Amino acid sequence: MPLFKKCDNFTEAKEAQAVGLYPYFHELQSQQDVEVIMEGKRRIMLGSNNYLGLTVHEEVKQAAIEAVQQYGTGCSGSRFLNGTLNLHTQLEKKLAEFLRKEAVITFSTGFQSNLGIISAICGRNDYIISDKENHASIYDGCKLSYAKLLRFNHSDMADLERVLASIPKDAGKLIVTDGVFSMSGDICKLPEMVALKKKYNARLMVDDAHGLGVIGEGGRGTGSYFDLEDEVDIIMGTFSKSLASLGGYMAAKEVVVEYVRHTSRPFIFSASIPPASCAAAMKALEIIEAHPERVERLGQLSNYMKKALNNRNIKIIESPTPIIPIYTKDQLTTLTLAKVIYEAGVYVNPVLPPAAPANECLLRVSLMATHTEALIDESVDIIEAALKDAGLV
Repeated sequence: MPLFKKCDNFTEAKEAQAVGLYPYFHELQSQQDVEVIMEGKRRIMLGSNNYLGLTVHEEVKQAAIEAVQQYGTGCSGSRFLNGTLNLHTQLEKKLAEFLRKEAVITFSTGFQSNLGIISAICGRNDYIISDKENHASIYDGCKLSYAKLLRFNHSDMADLERVLASIPKDAGKLIVTDGVFSMSGDICKLPEMVALKKKYNARLMVDDAHGLGVIGEGGRGTGSYFDLEDEVDIIMGTFSKSLASLGGYMAAKEVVVEYVRHTSRPFIFSASIPPASCAAAMKALEIIEAHPERVERLGQLSNYMKKALNNRNIKIIESPTPIIPIYTKDQLTTLTLAKVIYEAGVYVNPVLPPAAPANECLLRVSLMATHTEALIDESVDIIEAALKDAGLV
């Protein structure tokens, strides 16, 4: 088949656009806040990962501005060579202290973090044991590593043990899991994973992209939530969510960080985080440390919205996170509901294959600590009306 034939055959996007149900690439004309101007109209934002609302915090914005004034707009090189600023090393030190780990290495994006960590730590003779619902970047990191990838059913600890028991005893083994799963909002079964890690002499990596700033003491994430920080060998996370910026990181023992720092090709051969992004993430971290009540407020608002949805008989998955999935079943219904809700003034994320099974599509609602009860009430009214019209309530 000619190389570009697959491009000619790709018609799904145009077909959705033709019937007015294309849900992607809506344009913002305002800041990423609880209320936005999107395509010329006010919308309540219930589809952002800006969990603590810090993208519009004046101190965070000012830190980014001052960094540009001092360091310019970019680093023009890899951290390995000319691209390391004192901002990078300061951020790594502060983040290591916050996460109570020996050391941290930062990457230019969250996706790159998983690519860089997994491909450096694991090799052809190693085994990676991954939850089936892990993020796409974990899957791609596994491919880049050339290690043997074995999957276990989502949060099924009996299946995880079955897989671990099938691996040669002396082989290198890395269990990888999301801490907070980005679509369903549920939390991994970390205590059981730690027990299995010890039983089968494995290492454990937690992708805490949606856990930092959301759960745990002061927002320290999944390990802290279960009081098992010391048992998680590698913590991965991003700056693009609670830390209101762009980038990613790995926290681990210093010897592990130093190894990744000198062997990870995605790290070595990528330009470093721009000064503004680095300074914004550092200021956001300072605010989280100084104001843990933001994390508490996020939890309160999450409980408030879940109670409101339950009172309207709207089916959701219960969890202690601000990610609230509303199951809408098939793809057409989900696209239609997303459009109706959007036109009524609320933005939510439709989750379709491959991010969800074809018969388990959903609307992903996510909250910020800066939402108000009034905005939640308005949103729930709009969501309920749309679901009623679709016969789902």
